[in-house]
Amino acid sequence: MLGRYGPQHWWPADTTFEVMVGAVLTQNTAWGNVERAITNLKRAGLLDACAIRDCPRAVLARHLKPSGYFNVKARRLAEFCDWYLRRGGFGGLNELSTVALRDALLSVRGIGPETADDILLYAFGRRVFVIDAYTRRIFSRLGMVSGDEPYERLRAWIEDALPPDTTIYNEYHALIVRHGKDVCRARPACGRCVLRSICPSVASSAA
Repeated sequence: MLGRYGPQHWWPADTTFEVMVGAVLTQNTAWGNVERAITNLKRAGLLDACAIRDCPRAVLARHLKPSGYFNVKARRLAEFCDWYLRRGGFGGLNELSTVALRDALLSVRGIGPETADDILLYAFGRRVFVIDAYTRRIFSRLGMVSGDEPYERLRAWIEDALPPDTTIYNEYHALIVRHGKDVCRARPACGRCVLRSICPSVASSAA
């Protein structure tokens, strides 16, 4: 995949805080929609934890409208920012061990394992692999997993198979996302797949 797509330079953000905002907003929506919502926040001078926390909820929701479920996401993002500030911001949270930081993130309403791991890997540079729908789809089509394994089991399986290197975790997950979006979609484009020679699902999907 690296040979086909090249380095992905993921996560696309200017600051670690922007990564966190993007991770919260990307739930149940495409990344392009999140980018539009983040652009709205930037233009309004709201891409800041204090500004988001203190912004009237209806105003915040209006800026987040492109990301979908904007009322829910406005509440969750404001609550996340309040928690983030109370825990000392990036500096305070970065002092925690990876296990403690992950537990702390998971204690925030609306933050599930995938969102927490996005934040851990891409904002804090922690050695945690992110499991998403693309990962499940690609590896199940390759016949390596069933696709319905519990999140933690699948995460441990991939982490055990990879060198313990955050850079590799970052790039590999980004490549999986790229391949899942462009080729291994719900209706796969197997004729363009760089993995087709090792994929047992090619014949059935092409039938």
